[in-house]
Amino acid sequence: MKLFIDANILVAVINKEYPLFTYASRVLSWATAKGHSLVTTSVSLAITCYFAEKKHGSRSARDRIGLLAAHFSIADCGTREVQQAATDKHVNDFEDGLQYFAAYNSGCTHIITENTKDFYFSIIDVQTASDFLKQHYKGGGQR
Repeated sequence: MKLFIDANILVAVINKEYPLFTYASRVLSWATAKGHSLVTTSVSLAITCYFAEKKHGSRSARDRIGLLAAHFSIADCGTREVQQAATDKHVNDFEDGLQYFAAYNSGCTHIITENTKDFYFSIIDVQTASDFLKQHYKGGGQR
């Protein structure tokens, strides 16, 4: 499984935002333990860093981002993704389009986000952290 992790999940983990932190952190730890790939974009990391700086200060935020990013593959969010997001008539929010096409082009099987409605146009499975865990973490994650 290749999981694209949206910025809101990363922010919840970095800032320990409850109750989402419980589910978001479990998704990341379960996927890592099971050998699944975690994917995000530099855009998501920038968004996460912005919110982490507000809570923890610049140096601590950057340290946290560095630790978190070590567990992720960073999907391209370049010319191809920009063109796709800008020209796809199904995409209303450009940033969501960038994230989606980065996930799609890197072969992700799932998008984990708390804003599932942002990806209404997705052909990739889109789930909240809680819903993902309900589906895949059954029996202590024996899947």
